[in-house]
Amino acid sequence: MREEELKFGVHGRFVLPDLTAALGDGHRVEPQGRQTLTAVYYDTADLRLARLGITLRHRTGEDGPPWHLKLPKGATAAGATVREEIAVDGPADTPPLELTSLVTAWVRTEPLVAVATLRTDRDRYLIRDKKGTLAELVDDTVEVSEGRGLLADSSGVRTTFRELEVERKSSRGGADVVMGKTAEALAAAGAAGGATTPKLVRALGRRATAPPDLPVAGELTPKSSAADAIAFVMRRSARRLLDYDVRVRRNEKDAVHQARVACRRMRSDLRTFGPLVDPDWAAPLDAELKWLAAALGGPRDAEVLRARLRSTADTDPLAPVDETAIRRIDAILETRQRRALENLDAALSSDRYPALLDLLIDTVRTPQTHDLAEQRAVWVLPSMVEVVWDKLASKAGKLTLDDPDETWHNARIRAKRARYAAEAVAPAVGAPATRLAKACAEVQEVLGEHQDAAIAADEWHDIATAHPDDTDVVLTCGRLIERERAAVRESRVHFPPVWERTDRPKLTSWLR
Repeated sequence: MREEELKFGVHGRFVLPDLTAALGDGHRVEPQGRQTLTAVYYDTADLRLARLGITLRHRTGEDGPPWHLKLPKGATAAGATVREEIAVDGPADTPPLELTSLVTAWVRTEPLVAVATLRTDRDRYLIRDKKGTLAELVDDTVEVSEGRGLLADSSGVRTTFRELEVERKSSRGGADVVMGKTAEALAAAGAAGGATTPKLVRALGRRATAPPDLPVAGELTPKSSAADAIAFVMRRSARRLLDYDVRVRRNEKDAVHQARVACRRMRSDLRTFGPLVDPDWAAPLDAELKWLAAALGGPRDAEVLRARLRSTADTDPLAPVDETAIRRIDAILETRQRRALENLDAALSSDRYPALLDLLIDTVRTPQTHDLAEQRAVWVLPSMVEVVWDKLASKAGKLTLDDPDETWHNARIRAKRARYAAEAVAPAVGAPATRLAKACAEVQEVLGEHQDAAIAADEWHDIATAHPDDTDVVLTCGRLIERERAAVRESRVHFPPVWERTDRPKLTSWLR
């Protein structure tokens, strides 16, 4: 559930203004009474969740499931904090696996423990118009008990503070107006707006506002060294992989694909920067990323095939294929996809996966580079891309219509690596690398369509071979194969002009 709220800090004797007058005719503010809420927050001992603005708690004193996980989602243009709240049931003393699995990427190998207890006396007000509730205002007085054993002196600390929250309760446009006017009225009465810190982070203080374990990628300048660029690229890619973990676990659209791309991109970057880094630093991470990419590959490949089945079947509406047979073929692929997802879930639930994430963060935190990497990136990195580009050019420029599928597939792999290499150095090198990366992406797209069609043709052949007694499936697979091979031919015919636009000195002169 999306949560959008404005926070305000106030002193203990702050008096709420007359909001009805501020909101105008047609609006009313209805008191809902007082609640006493008790929340126990869970985190690692070094507050890995709090340092990222993530909270996991068990709270009583209100209706609904007691366990809540809140994930930050940025802010609105009006300054409201946006978080996603996931609520589930479960016993009070053990965080449910349904939520703890979602924070694996940030917790990794550290156990979750109770870090604080917050007791909140909450006065609630609903802001309504004639169509219903638009927003909720809560006035919270919070008492904090920090868990013993987490402080340097092993003592408990108690403190209190007061804050106001205005939360959107409707998707109607009127909610924006109400939240804005309420914020103006509170600020005029002396409330300090602009607060975005969760209660827990405010309660725990500086320990909860320390930098996260994964360093921020930072910024590059024309004077940045190649070592700076390597650190920037690796940290950015690591962040992408960590962020997609929760999306994969929640089966969000395209999440498996993007997580797999993140793995492949990092492995490609390690190869591109190979001459500049210590191989003993890069090799362990490369091996583990290869394992994870393989686990992600099964579900992704099945997903692509299922989409391909539908699109190929619908290629010619004037010559429809047997829909019943298509459904039977899709059922075969669905079973494959389900098993692949089960294997992926096992991989993500294994001890190896959080250990991989620890290795990832340790590796990108302190890249081990050679002396050459201390020179400026704009002087050193183009030659790294040149090596990758030359490998692509040596293959792509010689492709013929009659080459085997494998030859075309090898060219696709090299196009992808050339694109990743150019994108990796683009933050340091600038526009020339960006232009080449864009051109390589077009080459990769044509070769990718070729590969998808070739793989699909082989899969339809294998399914027909595995079901020789199902005449309808065999015949339908034959028709699908014909269409896929036609797509292969079309890609080959379309490729030369795309390559000609890419293999130009205008795009590659900066490499030399």
